[in-house]
Amino acid sequence: MTETSPESIQGRKLRHIEACLLPESQYAGVTTGLERVPWPYRALPNLDLEDVSLETAFLDRTLAAPVLIGAMTGGAQRSAVINRNLAIAAQRLGVGLMLGSQRVMLERPSTAASFQVRELAPDVLLVGNLGAAQFGLGYGAGEAERAVRGVGADALAIHVNPLQEAMQSGGDTRWAGLAARLAEVVPALPFPVILKEVGHGLDGATIRAVAGAGFAALDVAGAGGTSWARVEQLVRYGEVLMPDLCEVGVPTAQALVDARRAAPGTPLIASGGIRTGLDAARALALGARVVALARPLLEPALESAEAVEAWLSRFIHELRIALFVGGYSGVGAARGTASPAR
Repeated sequence: MTETSPESIQGRKLRHIEACLLPESQYAGVTTGLERVPWPYRALPNLDLEDVSLETAFLDRTLAAPVLIGAMTGGAQRSAVINRNLAIAAQRLGVGLMLGSQRVMLERPSTAASFQVRELAPDVLLVGNLGAAQFGLGYGAGEAERAVRGVGADALAIHVNPLQEAMQSGGDTRWAGLAARLAEVVPALPFPVILKEVGHGLDGATIRAVAGAGFAALDVAGAGGTSWARVEQLVRYGEVLMPDLCEVGVPTAQALVDARRAAPGTPLIASGGIRTGLDAARALALGARVVALARPLLEPALESAEAVEAWLSRFIHELRIALFVGGYSGVGAARGTASPAR
């Protein structure tokens, strides 16, 4: 059985879950940079806390708060439990949900049930997910449509993760010509497509390279949270053998600034180390349309939908308080008002 066989993909998904739960999966020295973004304080905010509006339009949908549950997993029974609990919580709170990579679903249809959450979350913005590397290895519009239609999703995220793949045993490391290939595939798709990193950050040069492809949004997925280079080494070796390489990436705050400059009209998703409502508020101030978070929800998702809902409710409440004390009546008022401190 090869490392890229469907069976090994399933096993690796389970090992990913176990590795992400370890503190060693997080960046050791790099931070998101969000902690250096000043946040205003208004002693007389001139508004009521309950009147602060978190409602946000994104990809032609209305979210109750500018929050997406980020991509996590799929392809195994434990993954199905996680996705089910995330979907139920997303539906209850009116936030979006991005699925984990669906490659295993396309190559092993028996795993499809682990991704099937639409019945549990009929009203949420649901985003499918495929790896960019697969489009350089034969995937095209047909596979993208199968991924989206197969789960009833509203949009598709295509993730770019060269450092993760380089660390992975049997990873896909042939990336030549991939920007041109995405520029062929994306315009042919009848639904919005998001370009996302996985935690090492979208850089300005990459964004400019795909400027003509027609991506509906960019998920910067910056450095400072989970390092997928670390995760892959933990899965492959049981320890991190190349720690310096695992710290490579564009911190989340800088990735947001760079993305605004490279694609000023494109909606941005801030992810990568988003851990608090204040992180979210600062990301919005840097220009993000919404924020996405995954790692903080992994343990709650293994427990219950109620645990996910409770964690997210606290997060959203903290975001509301941050906007309130900053004197902002809603997310639109705060968006794009700050630059990172240097």
